[in-house]
Amino acid sequence: MRWGYPSALRQAVVPAALGIVATVELVALDLPGTATALVIDWIACALLVLRGRFPLAACTLAGLVLLIPVGEVDEAAAPILILALATITIARRVGGVLALTPLALFLAALAWGYLRLDQPMDVSDLVFVSAVVLPPYAFGRLMRSLDARNLQLAEQAELLVRHQELVRREAVAAERARIARDLHDVMAHSVSAMVVQAAAARDLLRNDVTGAEAAIDEVTAVGREALGETGRLLRLIRDTDDEVEPAAPLGLDRLQELVDRFRRSGLQVDLTVEGQLAALPADVDVSGYRIIQEALTNALRYAAGRIASVRITRTATGLRIRVENPTSGPPDSGGGLGLLGMGERVAVLGGHLTHGRGDDGCFVLTADLPLVR
Repeated sequence: MRWGYPSALRQAVVPAALGIVATVELVALDLPGTATALVIDWIACALLVLRGRFPLAACTLAGLVLLIPVGEVDEAAAPILILALATITIARRVGGVLALTPLALFLAALAWGYLRLDQPMDVSDLVFVSAVVLPPYAFGRLMRSLDARNLQLAEQAELLVRHQELVRREAVAAERARIARDLHDVMAHSVSAMVVQAAAARDLLRNDVTGAEAAIDEVTAVGREALGETGRLLRLIRDTDDEVEPAAPLGLDRLQELVDRFRRSGLQVDLTVEGQLAALPADVDVSGYRIIQEALTNALRYAAGRIASVRITRTATGLRIRVENPTSGPPDSGGGLGLLGMGERVAVLGGHLTHGRGDDGCFVLTADLPLVR
């Protein structure tokens, strides 16, 4: 804190209180030398006002001012309190061996005072001097240790706050990446379905008006759903601090709904489920849904004959998803952003993803998602 009037005022409170105590004590004693003792005590208290800015010099001078004129008023006890404040401040604010120097000076001043008064020091005097100087010094060192500990805790707390902020930012970045993958899945699926249905409606427009109307209705429904989910995802990205309206959670419990939607889009989907899909971990549940959605979207685009099969197998330790479809595309088809997004999802869950075109000409995608991590 900058040295100024408010700080000096705070530093003056305790010395002023000690000066008042010393004055009341000396006036009550009313002994010879009271005036000189008052001047000495107030000089020492005035020096202690500077202890915040000059702890070593101010406190050392204050102690010497009190101790050198030994014998002025021996009965007064207030100087002991003033000397204790000086000693505590030195021990608390001055580090290393340098803090022991004032103690040596104080002891020398006391010895010189006894010699000046022709009063040889005995064991009782040594105990008294030690009791005056050493306990305040030990208390000051303890306070110094506590100050250092508090400073260390404050630095650790600040570091923890920074770490939490970093974790929060990383979590936000990861969430936005997840939202971007979801947005890609939604748009890829919806646009592909709409394109297929629009083409079918055009073919049926002249010969089958009812079928064309059904195809157009499906395009409208898919478009509205895509707009709704896209809007929700975009609000998540834009308004990170706002509450977003709830939406039906995605998961494998809606798998049949997803398959039916692709079937209405013209893709023949053969679905096989082995084991129960209930009570899956939330991340596996959502990721499994998105993986199947992306795989069927790719099948809708590239599958020869618009045929695909989905097989889901749940074991005690994992969930396997296998999507297979004949393809007429090039041998390296299936290396787009959708598969990259699926690979990221699976990697985050600690799973394994394989995909590629087999010898029989079918494109096979297999995702193994662990249930125990």
